[in-house]
Amino acid sequence: MPIPIAYFTIVAIWSTTPLAIQWSALGTGFAFAVMARMLIGATLALVLIVVWRIGFPLHRKARQSYLVGGLGMFGAMLSTYWGAQYIHSGLVSVLFGLTPLATSVLAVFWLGERALRPAKLIGMALGILGLALIFATGHEVSGHQAVLGIAALLLAVFLYSASLVGVKRIGDHSPPLATTAGTLLVALPLFILAWWLVDGQIPTDIAPRAGAAIIYLGIFGSVLGFALYYYVIKHMDAGKVSLITLITPVIALILGNVLNGEMIEARVWLGAGLITLGLGLHQWPMLASAFLRR
Repeated sequence: MPIPIAYFTIVAIWSTTPLAIQWSALGTGFAFAVMARMLIGATLALVLIVVWRIGFPLHRKARQSYLVGGLGMFGAMLSTYWGAQYIHSGLVSVLFGLTPLATSVLAVFWLGERALRPAKLIGMALGILGLALIFATGHEVSGHQAVLGIAALLLAVFLYSASLVGVKRIGDHSPPLATTAGTLLVALPLFILAWWLVDGQIPTDIAPRAGAAIIYLGIFGSVLGFALYYYVIKHMDAGKVSLITLITPVIALILGNVLNGEMIEARVWLGAGLITLGLGLHQWPMLASAFLRR
């Protein structure tokens, strides 16, 4: 698959993921929702490997990649599902927009990438400023539970970034679907254990919206999304891959307006504009250099 198509497919999937996460936990609980999602994802990934005869590498680098990806997935997803109970879905996406900064800093130390050049810093600063402007006012961050939810999401951002850079550093060249399956197989027992410790109850009456969201996340969010994710991180530097999390908040806000009738204020559009400008400066540093010379 061409890298641009894979890249924007990930954007589409991850833009709908925060809202689907909240829907999937309606009446089921966050632990069951994430466990069921990963169970569906792991089963589908293994079926596709067998049907398509892709192969499942077990050499040293492959095992390391599965382990790092699986532990990162478990920590990041469990924190995300728990925190999403207490904050709006749009804020989930916005907080993950901080990933480029964390990823770039980690990539400097782990990968030796020159991710903190002035042009890139300007681009990231504008993106973060846009995100801050979008949620500068309102009730999204009020209350004790909201603070805990934000803390959980920030932990998820760090774990996600560390996992991304760790997989990139290992340099495994296994098929992306095999990497996805291996990652899910490492994470799945941990999700089952977490569900068992939280309540261990299987819901007897799952709402249609929650069931559809779990299936959607299991198929697209876990298998297709992560397969394409591992595909692009093998062909792009970690900082550019992490820009996905700056694009998705804007799309998530638009989806919220279309699907839930949420009002989009002028400051939100201004913030979206700053994010777009920041993306351009980060992606094409020459634009920032030309701007600084003027």
